[in-house]
Amino acid sequence: MQSFNSISKEYLAQRKQAGETCRLFNKSPSKGNLKRIKELFLKSGDGVIIESGFHCDYGNQIVIGDRTFMNINCTLLDSPLANHSITIGDDCLIGPNVQLLAVSHATNPAERLNKENFAAPIALGNNVWVGAGAIILAGVSIGENSVVGAGAVVTKNVMPNTVVAGNPAREIRTL
Repeated sequence: MQSFNSISKEYLAQRKQAGETCRLFNKSPSKGNLKRIKELFLKSGDGVIIESGFHCDYGNQIVIGDRTFMNINCTLLDSPLANHSITIGDDCLIGPNVQLLAVSHATNPAERLNKENFAAPIALGNNVWVGAGAIILAGVSIGENSVVGAGAVVTKNVMPNTVVAGNPAREIRTL
């Protein structure tokens, strides 16, 4: 994990700009406002659909593949650091109220007083389905064709062609 200070002037300004873009989209999810959301991203593939209620902190290190669908109220807690954010493959289905949290804080109370954030990338392979209300934590990769059950909290990598569910998420079966 790499650290950064999220309350620096530079990062506060970046989050403010991204937040305003998200607020405009959520207030009026028009094609023009969706285009502005996609322009925040490092890359947004063809045919990406994002429903209202979307939030990201920065957007500049988010990569979304072709034909991915994000349902309502998704949160991508992303990092501004290169190679330390969120990659979503082609043909993914992201359920409502899903959280992809690539940023965290120190568990040590003394370290936490410094307000440093720690970032580790999240990667979803192609054709991944993340069920409603699932949470995927920093540093986790989800292999292609996998399914994350509704409400799961994913703390460890998921192999391709695997169904996981629960808190913490555990393998239920292979596909």
